[in-house]
Amino acid sequence: MKVSLGRLQQQHDAVFRENCPTRTVLDHVMSKWGVLVLMNLTDGTARWGELRRSVEGISEKMLASTLRTLEADGLVVRTAHPEVPPRVDYALTPRGEDLMERMMPLMEWIAENAADIVARP
Repeated sequence: MKVSLGRLQQQHDAVFRENCPTRTVLDHVMSKWGVLVLMNLTDGTARWGELRRSVEGISEKMLASTLRTLEADGLVVRTAHPEVPPRVDYALTPRGEDLMERMMPLMEWIAENAADIVARP
């Protein structure tokens, strides 16, 4: 399904306005860390430590902040289990799953083309 810019503007005329909520969502979802955390959750639930290890370079503070933001946006759910030692799991919500169904083809394209794009002078 091809979506044209004109059609997008007709349906959501505010997307290019400075105060449009789409900018906030784009900042959260498409941030360097946001997209990597979301991608790591596409195959199912992950614990905090698993996310920390799989998203190389992310600090503990940034992972915690990113997870809080994605949870507040309704894209990720945090489940704390009453165990000793404590266990916390993170998973995509139905909205997060819907988002990632749409985002994964873009990420596949980026992975296939990134080396060539970055190598260009």
